[in-house]
Amino acid sequence: MRVFLVHIRDPQFYALQQNQRGPTGNYQVMGFPPIGIMSLSSVLKANGHESVMFDQANPATPNASIIEAIKEQKPDLIGLSFLSTTSYPYAKMFAREIRAAVPDARIAFGGVFATLNALQVKEQCPYVDYVCRGDGEQLILDLLANLQDPSSVLGLTWAKDGKIVHNTDRKLERELDQWPIPDREGIALDFVESMPLDVPVVLSREKFTTMQTSRGCPWPCIFCDIPIFNEGKWRYRSAESVIEEFKVLQKQGYGSVYFVDDHFLLQPKRIEAICEGIIREGITIKWGVEGRVDSVVQKLFPLMAKANCRIIMFGIESGSQKILDRLKKQQTLEQIETAVKNAKKAGIEIVHGFFVVGSPDENAEDMKKTFKFAARLPLDTFGFNRLCVYRGTPLWHEYMARGLVNDTEDWYKYFKCSEIDPTCMKGPDINDARAKGLRSLFFRKLFLHPFQTFTLLRRFLRYMPAKDIYTLLSKPFRGKKSGATRAEVLSRAVEHQDMKTNAANLTQVSDEELEAKLQKSEK
Repeated sequence: MRVFLVHIRDPQFYALQQNQRGPTGNYQVMGFPPIGIMSLSSVLKANGHESVMFDQANPATPNASIIEAIKEQKPDLIGLSFLSTTSYPYAKMFAREIRAAVPDARIAFGGVFATLNALQVKEQCPYVDYVCRGDGEQLILDLLANLQDPSSVLGLTWAKDGKIVHNTDRKLERELDQWPIPDREGIALDFVESMPLDVPVVLSREKFTTMQTSRGCPWPCIFCDIPIFNEGKWRYRSAESVIEEFKVLQKQGYGSVYFVDDHFLLQPKRIEAICEGIIREGITIKWGVEGRVDSVVQKLFPLMAKANCRIIMFGIESGSQKILDRLKKQQTLEQIETAVKNAKKAGIEIVHGFFVVGSPDENAEDMKKTFKFAARLPLDTFGFNRLCVYRGTPLWHEYMARGLVNDTEDWYKYFKCSEIDPTCMKGPDINDARAKGLRSLFFRKLFLHPFQTFTLLRRFLRYMPAKDIYTLLSKPFRGKKSGATRAEVLSRAVEHQDMKTNAANLTQVSDEELEAKLQKSEK
């Protein structure tokens, strides 16, 4: 059978420059490859099906061209994959476009948001035939084998005779080694390695991709939906499987890989085996991971650095122990400081810190502590994002109990905590405190860690114009109205928070208003 797989994205900064193409002739985009649909594509092909993939980051394949391809090639199933609340409006509208253009198309939704809100999504989107819940590899194979009567397909939400049917949940698949490596050659895009989450700085121009070696995280942070999606479990691939994928990537010319594991820094023996395998096989690919600061594998940081681990990103969140406890991070400021120092001492080139601002019960003094703490740490890079609440998380349930959200009416909406929680600082106050904190942080970094700062700037200048770096670094020191023009790369980054806010606002409007807004934005 023929399957179309489409990765739905928020409207973020992707193309490096208008019409810029890489050495392969493909468009170059900043962002992570859609590993979800690439994984499904490889499974489909391994089982005798035909797979055609599209990524909405590709300027060469706008929605209209995808619909034309659907009309011409008549796929048996069209899968729309998206991760978050803010992607949902775009998935919903595109599904409506497909249904209007191809009435007999079979359309399926998949991804984290669809999994956690399957019944509500199916009711709100009757033009979507199937909502797929959980891991998709075996599910999509079972669905293709039972398209006429999917009543036996575990993990599927669909409709029969006008009534929604919610099939039994599919058990989490623990044997991840059974699946083939992702189909990275099936999408005609060249992904450029950059810092994730609103830090649009290019790290290298080497051939870049992502890899998943494990799924899930067992820790109960109140703002995170990962434990819910993975039922609080952590599942992993064997070290041998990971090394085999590295060997393939090396042959394909990849120079940089980022692990999209929710928490890589678990199970020391597996990490040790992966690192030793990389060294033994002579693999030269640089790689990066995310993990918690309380990981017991810190003794392996030197081995990871020797095996070409270049980046470790820690979820630090706050420099106030009060706020860490409020978020149920189950970590201390001392653990954070120890982990960051150990990583740098081991020779990890870039250590990044994720922080959030605008948390419940956070005040201006807590924010000051956070920026002072960040300045004291030997972090190379950092990002400070507003805390948001998502349906299904412990924080969402708390807000339900407090009467701040209505699960029936608000399930598909995206809220910054400061917009609805009176215990949070007001949005303008958060933005002012963040701007002041960033200014102080930049000065302190230059004073406390000058060599580290200049080393990082030198790396950035290898791959980006000096004026773009200046725009990024000088923004906190300039007025709200100053900045680069829209045609420049970093202007898109500077305005990215506004774009995210606009995307969030779209989650809260009616379908009719949403359709009108999207049509207006395309003109």
